[in-house]
Formats: sequence, C-alpha cells, structure tokens
Amino acid sequence: MGRRKHNSAEARKEANKTLYVAKLRNNPTSPRKTRLVADLIRGVDVEKALAILQYNPRESAPKMRKLLLSAIANWQAKNEGKRVEDSALYVKQIMVDEGRTMKRMRTAPQGRG
Repeated sequence: MGRRKHNSAEARKEANKTLYVAKLRNNPTSPRKTRLVADLIRGVDVEKALAILQYNPRESAPKMRKLLLSAIANWQAKNEGKRVEDSALYVKQIMVDEGRTMKRMRTAPQGRG
C-alpha cells in the first residue's frame, strides 16, 4: 500500500511540472470586485489576458496584471530559451479568496476605543 502512494505522488509531481504559479497575498480590494476581473481572464491566452488587464478600469486590474507577469516570469525561469509568443500559454486556473481584514476602531467617550 505504501508503494501506491509513492507512485501517485510521482504522478502528481510530473503533472505539476507544467503548472506555473504566482500568488497575490493580502490584496486590500474586496474579493467580490477582484473576482470580476479574474473571471475576465480565466481560460484566456496569456497575451490576450495581459491586454484585457491593461485596459480594464477596475482597481484590481493592475494588481492582477502584475500577478500574471509574475507567473510568466516563473515560466521563463523554468523554460530558458523559449519565448512566450511561441508557446501556447493560457490562464488555466485563477482563484480569489478573502485577504486580511483591517481592524478599525471607533472612538468612544471617556478615552475608550
């Protein structure tokens, strides 16, 4: 039984060699607004996704564009000598979760907060 786990781990490792990941943490924009931008580029070719994000007026668009450029840089680090234009790169998966919430204090009388 232990051998089977090892084989599945190897298979998973081989499958992940074609994935290139970048993460944006603690984005102060709300997840609902960011998901609208993420939905625009999900499943789209990388060049087209960069163009969409460049001209999108939403607040999250520049942050998502920078994130996509980071993922492309990760791809280039593993595939030296290849060009992005020659490869069939696309946004396979993009997820948006909630970040850290800012704590705000409301003042009260007698020096309490």
